[in-house]
Amino acid sequence: MRVSDFDYHLPEELIAQQPPTLRGSSRMLVVQRATGQFADDVFTSLPAHLQAGDLLVLNDSRVLPARLFATRGGLRTQHNSPEPSGRVEVLLTQQLSEHQPAENVWSALVRPARKVQPGELLFFHDHSLPGAPAVLQAEVLAAGEFGERTLRFAPAPDFAGLLDRIGHMPLPPYIHRDKDAPDSAEDRERYQTVYSQPLHGVQAGSAAAPTAGLHFTPQVLAALHARGVEVQSLTLHVGLGTFQPVRVENVADIRLHAEHYTLPAATAQAINAARREGRRIVAVGTTTTRTLEHCGQVYGEVLEPHSGNTSIFLRPGHSFRVISGLLTNFHLPQSTLLMLVSAFAGREAVLAAYAHAVAQRYRFFSYGDCMLLL
Repeated sequence: MRVSDFDYHLPEELIAQQPPTLRGSSRMLVVQRATGQFADDVFTSLPAHLQAGDLLVLNDSRVLPARLFATRGGLRTQHNSPEPSGRVEVLLTQQLSEHQPAENVWSALVRPARKVQPGELLFFHDHSLPGAPAVLQAEVLAAGEFGERTLRFAPAPDFAGLLDRIGHMPLPPYIHRDKDAPDSAEDRERYQTVYSQPLHGVQAGSAAAPTAGLHFTPQVLAALHARGVEVQSLTLHVGLGTFQPVRVENVADIRLHAEHYTLPAATAQAINAARREGRRIVAVGTTTTRTLEHCGQVYGEVLEPHSGNTSIFLRPGHSFRVISGLLTNFHLPQSTLLMLVSAFAGREAVLAAYAHAVAQRYRFFSYGDCMLLL
């Protein structure tokens, strides 16, 4: 199976550049896996498509303001480093667990990366204070492919607070913003789910939103509870894999970066009960799906609460062990996320649904509309 088998035509004007005016007002394409039939609806009708006893599982990870801008400051080994110069964009993707937390070491994507090599210092300023000293400083420890770098930040009081002050929301590259205003106050609110959990230290956060959750409102969650739908959550911190395009031709050659997750006790117990009683388990988003299917592979029929890392890649041919329904946004052509959805509902059925969504002018990607597959 080739990556090109998951291509489709998407007019550029259907790529959503802004969230809908009201959270939750998105359209929703409902796909019946058994028949391949689909129907147009709206997201606020989600409770009507579920039934009492269904278990809905959310990813409650919170997005870090992980997009930073730095100036290059020469090599650490130089006795007289030059004045900082050259703007560099840095996207923090994951705090590296193999290092001590006090070291504050991160994997990152750096652009332009060619000249940013190990040993160089990067300085991060608060641009609301022109002329003030840098508030953060990092050394480049290692260089990887495609702009990947390992950074070690110098000790700083309240690193998370500084990140929140000078960082920007890590909007995907297909959402276009002015280079001098890479996000807005609206992005700060809307590129975050209403149920994301407060950050407890900088390790607990994502470098991208679990976008299927962006549609939810307190009112929809209340309507789900009123209908008898059980709602539980897990946490998967979205990392580098979300930003790296597929660079191979064969699906079998794809390898994903590992991401950290936590399956809480209450969620594990709810999943075990639902599986035992034959009730549906509906995942909100591909991140939730990957976490649940990874746990199903590791533990089998009875899941245990735990934390770990997963690099699972769900492609056509995967036998789903845990989920029986999926709410998800529309994904990029030839992406691993489109392959995951195709694994769940069949490639031909999914591409037919996508063609219908294009014809009906649905909005695509992170700020776009959604699909419910049952």
